Amino acid sequence: MTESRRPRRVAIACQGGGSHTAFTAGVLGGLLESEELSRYEIVGLSGTSGGAICALLGWQALRAGERARAGAALERFWMDNAASGPLDKLANAWLVSAGVLQNLDVLPGVSPYAIPAAFGGADAFRALLSRHVDFDSITADLDREHPLLVLGAVDVLSGRFRAFDSHRDRITPDSVLASAAIPNLFRAVRTDGGTYWDGLFSQNPPVRDLLDVEPDEIWVIQINPTAMDREPRSLVQIADRRNELAGNLSLYQELGFIEEVDRLLDEGRLQPGGPFRHVVVRVLELPRRVLPRRLGPASKLNRDPRFLRRLIKEGRAQVDRFVGALAFERAFAARDAEGLLALAAPGAALISEPPFPPFDGGERDPEKLHGFVTELLGRDIRIDSSRKQIAQDRVTWTMRLTSGGRAEECVAEADFQGRRITRIRLARRRS
Repeated sequence: MTESRRPRRVAIACQGGGSHTAFTAGVLGGLLESEELSRYEIVGLSGTSGGAICALLGWQALRAGERARAGAALERFWMDNAASGPLDKLANAWLVSAGVLQNLDVLPGVSPYAIPAAFGGADAFRALLSRHVDFDSITADLDREHPLLVLGAVDVLSGRFRAFDSHRDRITPDSVLASAAIPNLFRAVRTDGGTYWDGLFSQNPPVRDLLDVEPDEIWVIQINPTAMDREPRSLVQIADRRNELAGNLSLYQELGFIEEVDRLLDEGRLQPGGPFRHVVVRVLELPRRVLPRRLGPASKLNRDPRFLRRLIKEGRAQVDRFVGALAFERAFAARDAEGLLALAAPGAALISEPPFPPFDGGERDPEKLHGFVTELLGRDIRIDSSRKQIAQDRVTWTMRLTSGGRAEECVAEADFQGRRITRIRLARRRS
């Protein structure tokens, strides 16, 4: 197989954040089950906290050659983790309510060290993991026979970031618990010579470590929404936004590094073939509308099975939008007007703003629409692969339109119903 025909190498990074990571389970399971993945080779998975669990379960399916069963395995774990019996449901409701009250500074927190270790939840967590993962079969993959798995944690004493790496470390239940040890819920985890807290304080999720397996693309499953429409004012809203920004801080620093390298390679200021390579970044982000606003960050403690199923379902819907977006990119790169038009849902809207040519809104006139798309594809316009592709409710690409020797940064925004485009807008990028 020639270089141009080989499958694209992809690493998938799974952001963590308690119960919201059920969305990650839906996305990761949907991706691994999708026929779209036949175009790609999965070379690495990473995760932090709940994302570490999802990455581990996906990695286990890949190691066993059972990619198509990954979605079922992920859903089984999250349903096993759900509050099921009457007492468990009562405890879940109390924990979520206590989380809200603590965010309002009404109820003081309780140190996990004030609770006897036998009742602290760590043993139950290890038992839960062991029901779904065959840890006895896992050894350090020194020969790199399988995809890389990286789990993020931080040593609370030294402050050093720690990435448990399957190509050099044996992945154990304590490796996973170290990545998921939220300090106000679990005691620090002592393993492998360190004392670890949740990786949310270090890399959420690890991204740069995935560069070791030389991916062509990194797909990030992000559960902390990036943007919001209104200024947070209530204590719950402020706590929620602080939690989101803190959760995204390390991620966007790492992605920013990759984007900067991509830009320097595109500009010829770094030479290809050296220590740096171009890596396309795609982000699949949890839509804010799915989250209960009144609970704020306490909803990350919510193990209600209906809530978890809703997040898993939303994750699978996100996969459909993402796969549709990948098909759009392929057709656009191939200058395939028929392929682009085939992706449009009946009655799809097209909005074209400067510097793109005007379109008079005749979406229902096939000839006029075909002519516009053909003219557009004849221009010097390309998707800027050095900038992130963002898939949320809407998929956004950065584009570069060159006219008269001058390049201008633009955007394409597409709304999807399943894998079909219902609305697309082309416009100048706002600063």
